Amino acid sequence: MLVFAASDKGGTGRSVTSCNVVYRRALAGAEVCYLDFDFGSPTAGSIFQIVDAARGVREGGGLHSYLMEQDPQAAVEEPRRIDVWNRSARASLRHRPPGSGQLMLFPGDQDGGEFRPDKEALRRCVRLLLALDEEFDMCLVDLSAGRSYATQLVLEATADPALHGVVARWLVFHRWTRQHIPAAAGLVYGRDGILDVGERAGHDRDRLAASIRFVRTAVVDPDSAELRGLRPAQVAWLRDCDQDLRRLAARHRVGRLALLGSVPLDPVLQWREQLLSDNDVVARDIANLSTVAAFDELARNLVDDEMWATA
Repeated sequence: MLVFAASDKGGTGRSVTSCNVVYRRALAGAEVCYLDFDFGSPTAGSIFQIVDAARGVREGGGLHSYLMEQDPQAAVEEPRRIDVWNRSARASLRHRPPGSGQLMLFPGDQDGGEFRPDKEALRRCVRLLLALDEEFDMCLVDLSAGRSYATQLVLEATADPALHGVVARWLVFHRWTRQHIPAAAGLVYGRDGILDVGERAGHDRDRLAASIRFVRTAVVDPDSAELRGLRPAQVAWLRDCDQDLRRLAARHRVGRLALLGSVPLDPVLQWREQLLSDNDVVARDIANLSTVAAFDELARNLVDDEMWATA
């Protein structure tokens, strides 16, 4: 299964949520990999705490240089891969838990950037996605924000006949605010959005639309235990805002029928983008159980065919 993580804006929590989702899938026993297609800012390594790939790899061999290589003699068969269980600087990640699956990072290049894909880049992308889909249960591809060349590249790649039998799903992330909701809708339904570009690449528009779900991040629950210290007037205001946002989401076709999951506002993730382990909740008591539960639910929903039956 291929999963593409997109967002119209930066700062949506797309990357940190995606990293936590693949981490949860690996803990559940799935063989997973994470491809950092955020070519201008490949920082997934910092979330997994891979010291020498925190901002992408320096010496080449990352996804950017792999896709951009024009010399067939110099081209490598596949980009560099990093085993997170073995290479993470975080003690709780350095030992692969019993029963867990692979957790592999394919980093970007530190000095990379957005680029217009040519036929050779497209061919290499198709070959890479096909090979990794055969090797892993789930491959999550984290895309640059907005109407990026990375998004265009994977839409063209998944329209290639070689990938027609591969399950591909899209997650579009947005913060639970009145600015981010219409932005996320525009990325999908708007002019030159995912559906427009995908249709031009050869996708069936309705089928592509059925493969897209939205993920809300940094959602504030007015009735949560963490907000018990607020004054009654503040809680009432938050409830009114939440209702307004629900109506706004429904108008923009980003409502409950198109929703795969929501991630609550968490104090740890506001200060540090990292994986949340059970140890962070139980032993250290720094993260909220509701956040980890939301990541678990997203990881389950992502592979639950019933969640993708209707939109």
